[in-house]
Amino acid sequence: MNSKRLKLNLLALSTAAVFSTSALAEDTIKVGVLHSLSGTMAISETTLKDTVLMLVDEQNKRGGLLGKKLEAVVVDPASDWPLFAEKARELIEKEKVDVVFGGWTSVSRKSMLPVFEELNSLLFYPVQYEGEESSKNVFYTGAAPNQQAIPAVDYLMNEMDVERWVLAGTDYVYPRTTNKILEAYLKGKGVQANDIMISYTPFGHSDWQSIVSDIKRFGAEGKKTAVVSTINGDANVPFYKELGAQGVSAEDIPVVAFSVGEEELSGMDTSPLVGHLAAWNYFMSVDTEANDEFVEKWQKFIKSEKRVTNDPMEAHYIGFNMWVQAVANAGSTEPAKVQEAIIGVTVPNLSGGYSTMLPNHHITKPVLIGEIQDDGQFDVVWETNGLVMGDAWSDFLPGSKDLYSSWLKPMSCGSFNVTTNKCSGTN
Repeated sequence: MNSKRLKLNLLALSTAAVFSTSALAEDTIKVGVLHSLSGTMAISETTLKDTVLMLVDEQNKRGGLLGKKLEAVVVDPASDWPLFAEKARELIEKEKVDVVFGGWTSVSRKSMLPVFEELNSLLFYPVQYEGEESSKNVFYTGAAPNQQAIPAVDYLMNEMDVERWVLAGTDYVYPRTTNKILEAYLKGKGVQANDIMISYTPFGHSDWQSIVSDIKRFGAEGKKTAVVSTINGDANVPFYKELGAQGVSAEDIPVVAFSVGEEELSGMDTSPLVGHLAAWNYFMSVDTEANDEFVEKWQKFIKSEKRVTNDPMEAHYIGFNMWVQAVANAGSTEPAKVQEAIIGVTVPNLSGGYSTMLPNHHITKPVLIGEIQDDGQFDVVWETNGLVMGDAWSDFLPGSKDLYSSWLKPMSCGSFNVTTNKCSGTN
């Protein structure tokens, strides 16, 4: 074979390889998975990575989507907030993913948000957050404050006669904004400023002795006291241990947590926590056929009957199924078409009802209050009568109460001011 023919054959092989790779890429729909697998938030986020992998696997068993297989692309932002933005850009620009499921803390979401808006990609965010945001590129499948924080306070006030309030949180945007909303809400209910104690600690905080002592003193002044906790990540372990060490029981000063679920409890000695509370939209102990099936599939996928489920997992379950339905309806994974097709999509949740994607990119959810049991599960002691629609903007903050969000055309605005009739921005 002469050198010219050899070169032509090599070129043909090379070209065929390129076409083969290109065809393979076109035959898959890439799903980005952006959860911390190391660092302080790994205790919560690793399970969410596995949840998305399970959902992708289940969808592929059903035949994929639009005649294509789904391919999960996993990256680790390592609980490093600026790294979330870098990894989001990597997934969108380099890996060419069609959608991303990820994030836990609000600071991670806010780090990613400009990237998703710049590149017009889609993020499904599965964790409770502070509200005060609505982006056309983000779907908020976790709870807004009116779907968790406000009902939890109402429960403590109305059912447990709480009069003094400790608002304890990790020092970042979600606890600070949520506590600003709760402080305004409590004062609107007649609670005096000296009956509200606010405390913040850094991520990974471990020395809780002085703070728990302060809480104990605050609760010893003759009025029923409760802690509303927005403490995130692995700092919860020493916090509850210190409560137990100082003899602070749920009968004395109950704690209602917004970031402690079954996954966090599975690695803890739960004896000091028994009787304390958590507010979520789902608990593993919910007795429904859909939940039983989900738990069974999860434990089979993860190859352990000891592994638990939790609220953000259900949020990914709902969000993933909404995305699948929207893509099927649109006949495309193109962001603009999915954004239009997903509003109004209704899918089963795991609590025995259905959740709907609202025009503000939040969803409808039930609210449940659970009491921690010694086996690390929750006994549901209260729940809303029906579903609650997620509010993007709080009714209790002066700068937000006049704002309305709808991504339906022709409005297509994340912050429309109903008093000025103007859109003040995209989020």
